[in-house]
This record gives sequence, structure tokens and C-alpha cells, in this order.
Amino acid sequence: MLNALIGPVTGLLDKFIEDKDQKAKLAHEIATMSEKHAQELAKGQLDVNKIEAGHRSRFVAGWRPFVGWVCGVALAWHFVVAPLLTFVFAYLGADLPQLPVFDMDALMTVLLGLLGLGGLRTFEKAKGLSK
Repeated sequence: MLNALIGPVTGLLDKFIEDKDQKAKLAHEIATMSEKHAQELAKGQLDVNKIEAGHRSRFVAGWRPFVGWVCGVALAWHFVVAPLLTFVFAYLGADLPQLPVFDMDALMTVLLGLLGLGGLRTFEKAKGLSK
């Protein structure tokens, strides 16, 4: 939404400000305003994540490992267990019941997000920044 407003606002600068340097400086500040706001929001979320991860209660800090284990089990099922069951049942000539299928798009979105957070956590531990 801010990007749609930037063009008309910077166009108005030509009408009210004659100094080209000041006009360029204001145009740059207006153009980077939405990026700065997005960065501030991301920094705030990182601070919240650090506080949650450092909490001693499993109900606060334990959700990340839980979601990681759920994603790991789902990946193991999808890529290892289900294909092996299909192979074994086909080899034995037995009828295989309908196996559950997970929404891998949603699972991969969650898992890749967790892997990114896990990478940051590993970096913190390597630098000695965590408990």
C-alpha cells in the first residue's frame, strides 16, 4: 500500500521544494520508509522469538522442538515408511490399505521455516550467545 503512495508523494515534492538536494533526500526517505518499517517488524519478532526460546517452561519454549519432531515424523512417513510399506506389500502380493497422505506443501513451508530458525539457533550456540 505504501508503494502505491510513494510515486504521487515524490511527485508533489517538485511543486513545493526547490532545492534539488533536499528534494532527493526526502524522496529517498519516502521510498525507503516501507522497507524500514518491515525491518523494524522483523526485528521485533526476532526479539519475541529469543524470549520464547529462552523460557524454561516447556509450554513456551517446547513448541519448536514439538513442531520439528512432527515435521520429521511426517517426512519420514512420506519419503521412507510409506514407500517401504508399498514395496513390501507389493512384494508379498498382499492388499495394502489406503495409506494417509500429508499436504507436503504446507509441511515443507513449516519445516523450511523451522530449519531457518534452527540454523540461527545453531549459530547462537556456536558463538556462545545462548545458555
